[in-house]
Amino acid sequence: MGLPTTSPEQSFGTIEPRPATPDPAPTAGRSRIYPWVVAALAFALLLSDYMSRQVLSAVFPMLKSEWALSDSQLASLTSVVALMVGLLTFPLSLLADRWGRVKSIVLMAVIWSIATLCCAVASNYEQMLAARFFVGVGEAAYGSVGIAVVLSVFSSRLHSSLSGAFMAGGSFGSVVGVSLGGVIAVNVGWRWSFTAMAVLGLILVALFRAVVTESRLARYAVHDAPITVSGGGVRSAPVIRVPVSTLFTNPAVWCVYLAGGFQMFTAAVLLAWTPSFFNRYYDMPLDKAAGAAALFVLLVGAGMVVCGMVTDRVSRTDPARKWMTGVVFCVIALLSLGIGFQLDAGAPQLILLGIGAFFSAGCSGPTAAMVAGLTHESVRSSALGTLTIANNVLGLALGPFVIGILADRLGLIESLQLAPLFYIAAIVALLVGKRMYPAGMRKLAAQSTVSA
Repeated sequence: MGLPTTSPEQSFGTIEPRPATPDPAPTAGRSRIYPWVVAALAFALLLSDYMSRQVLSAVFPMLKSEWALSDSQLASLTSVVALMVGLLTFPLSLLADRWGRVKSIVLMAVIWSIATLCCAVASNYEQMLAARFFVGVGEAAYGSVGIAVVLSVFSSRLHSSLSGAFMAGGSFGSVVGVSLGGVIAVNVGWRWSFTAMAVLGLILVALFRAVVTESRLARYAVHDAPITVSGGGVRSAPVIRVPVSTLFTNPAVWCVYLAGGFQMFTAAVLLAWTPSFFNRYYDMPLDKAAGAAALFVLLVGAGMVVCGMVTDRVSRTDPARKWMTGVVFCVIALLSLGIGFQLDAGAPQLILLGIGAFFSAGCSGPTAAMVAGLTHESVRSSALGTLTIANNVLGLALGPFVIGILADRLGLIESLQLAPLFYIAAIVALLVGKRMYPAGMRKLAAQSTVSA
């Protein structure tokens, strides 16, 4: 028994994209609540992840003043985390697929929480940079492994909604990290902002370890739906492992990786630089600027959830529609943010920026669902890890750092005006990927079936 040596069309006829399938019937002795408990705990850890990552943005003005840092140095403290995530996500996701996802999640959360505590005791830029480096090491694969754990216990018809909601946890965590961090910093000092995030992370990881186990996840696992083959009936996806190389031989998946990364560029800029934007151009003190920025970051997260739900509904009968919903979300963000940053400070600018923020990362849920739908379940953590690499290298790392460098030369507002242009690259990648989608599904079928 092995993978077929002939093409899917030669062996089985034309392969159709998998239609949405109903949830499997409840099995006796299995609680319907447990999958949602897993999702809630994974979501809570993602909140902690981004609270630890983004609390830094709230104290940018304090660090800039206390340590006499430039905007590019401030940006490096943010980008080093995303850079480490980008570099380590794939190997750590691959390790998690082999070693155990639960053990990997626990270890990662402990590392990022302790590293955040080290940020609280840093006495200069170099020590803070080193601590932030280890925050990135700890957070590297959590996004991909965490969402893989969540998707493993739910039907595929909920994957866009769950992916959007899970990834929105990054924005919600940023909201809490920025707003709470700003309040704590103003009242008791910026060091206590980091301390609070670290303690919360350690509490949550202890709770996750007590409730979630590999054996329970296996008991509640929902496996891939059968693949429909015209002229040949239905082929069930056998329990096999496919080579890691299959993550890079499907052009449609490459398009998703690129689209995901480019659409995160501007969203990452909003997460990192909005507090400084309000502090400098709306003359708000630190705590009020952090609060105003938190509202916009909340819009980013809400948009990820809503856009994921819209995508699931629109693509219920035709999974290929996910590509076009992603295009629509990127176009709206491009126009709203592109025009908004050109306006003077005031209500019209805030309204347009709010609309743009809502749709700025709306493509996140669709891209994660497309990656899950185009890759075999045995390497799904690694596939989502590769998407995380793209999101971090092209978006979360590149975005804030590029804007920081440009801000030193052009000014912050002038730099922010350029950020939305990256949506053009995301739109192109999505349109090309849509054309390659049928061929991508045929490749998946060839990987997911064994020869007769």
